[in-house]
Amino acid sequence: MVDATKQHSYTQRIIQKQLDMVNKNSDLNVSVGLEKNNLFEWNICFEGPQDSLYEGGFFQAVLSFPDNYPDMPPKMKFITEMWHPNIYPDGTVCISILHSPGVDQFNQQEKETERWRPVLTAEDIIISVISMLMDPNTESPANIDASVQFRDDRENYKKKVRALTRKSIGDL
Repeated sequence: MVDATKQHSYTQRIIQKQLDMVNKNSDLNVSVGLEKNNLFEWNICFEGPQDSLYEGGFFQAVLSFPDNYPDMPPKMKFITEMWHPNIYPDGTVCISILHSPGVDQFNQQEKETERWRPVLTAEDIIISVISMLMDPNTESPANIDASVQFRDDRENYKKKVRALTRKSIGDL
């Protein structure tokens, strides 16, 4: 059994190393700072992906790491108001990479290899979330209303996302 102090120190080293890597990777186009000087709470700001409904917007999210990271995944929550099938109305991101490891007996669509694994990094999460913005998964939605609108009324879905994207610039 690993002593809690050693585990915390180990987790801190991993998170610090990943923070340094994210900040050095200019291809990500993200800015990462710490919430209240807490290494376990990252404030992430990024531009909406090119050629997406989010292009031109600026989005903020918090990535919260658990004490037993990297064994368990962090949680990501948008501070910026979002309208997306894979983002809960409260801003919490719902994608496979952020789901706890193992088999989920209630979600047969999700393969174990799609879920969190300790070899994944914060950079992998950021890339996955940006990719998710461009390509929603409507098979397993977190926001059912956004998913239904995406599927059945794409024009009004686009209008709502574009309006929130414009609003995101004023929210900074």
